[in-house]
Amino acid sequence: MKIAINGIGAVGGFGCGTDALASALHSGRCEPGRAAVKTTRGPVEIPVYLADTSRLEDFVNKRALRRIDHFSKMALLGSHLALKEAGKLEEDHSRMGVIVATGYGAAHTTYDFLDSFLLQSDSFSSPTCFSSSVHNAAAASISMLLDITGPGLTVSQFEMSAASALLAARSWLEEGRVDSVLFGTVDEYCDVLGYCWHRFYGEKAAAPHEMRPLEFNMQSAIPGEGAVFFLLTAEGKETASPYGFIEDILIGRCGKGKIGAAQGTRLFIGADGNMTFSSYYKNHLPGGVPTTCYTPLYGSLPTGQAFDIAIAAISRMNGKVFPSPGAGGCADMPERPLGDDKIDCITIGGEGELASVILH
Repeated sequence: MKIAINGIGAVGGFGCGTDALASALHSGRCEPGRAAVKTTRGPVEIPVYLADTSRLEDFVNKRALRRIDHFSKMALLGSHLALKEAGKLEEDHSRMGVIVATGYGAAHTTYDFLDSFLLQSDSFSSPTCFSSSVHNAAAASISMLLDITGPGLTVSQFEMSAASALLAARSWLEEGRVDSVLFGTVDEYCDVLGYCWHRFYGEKAAAPHEMRPLEFNMQSAIPGEGAVFFLLTAEGKETASPYGFIEDILIGRCGKGKIGAAQGTRLFIGADGNMTFSSYYKNHLPGGVPTTCYTPLYGSLPTGQAFDIAIAAISRMNGKVFPSPGAGGCADMPERPLGDDKIDCITIGGEGELASVILH
């Protein structure tokens, strides 16, 4: 069964909304922000793609957001933007399901809770941090603030999270359990992640201020955060799908040979400049297939595949493949007409796991 994409809401280092993402695609550039990391040698600044959630107050009363953390705010903003774009924000949501995919979960709040537990014992640890630290907090906030009474699910499978959650969304639609699914991914940057990033990669990065993901022998990953949400329906539920359809979702492992790609397919790959994953892309990408990588527009995060799916949908709507970002290490891939080609969004995990999401 094909899945129709009826609306997209995106927030990340590139800005907020599909217009901001399309603007970054046209320009081929997105400058990361800066974050301070505490080290034994003093604070060190590292580049990070950070998301701004200030636009959420356009949709949700500021009072209702008092105890909602940054992780859930990104998810809420993405979900509201997706519903607004689809024209479904004010409609009845009783037959809508919510599926959220995340790699790290609410990392910042989780470590805040651990800090309160270590410093004040279990008797005085923060109940607010505890309730917000669970991975399902974002899906719960979305359901409550949007009055969605259908089923809810949170999926956490690191780099496979987006594709795994999409399989669940397709099952719900096939079973008729819901009429639509608000599916999205969210991951956030936190101080602990920044510290680990600096310790593991900071001094090894050959290009510390720009990502060059297709130069596989170079460590150039820059951490990112953000959320991407999609309003999905079964094919035939809507008269037209402005972003095309998700035709297939596959999860497996890299074999000994090359990844198969049908004729008339463009590859959008999730290589992010992290050498832990680079060897898999280097060894298994098929030759002779047009390949583009957009990670320099949103950074390195476990659920980055969802950004590629959003970019593929925008490409389908515009009828063209946007040029590779200038710092992507594949600047020889200019803008090209898409025609009737399919787009295969491929991501590979650190243990050779492979996820493929095909749009047409």
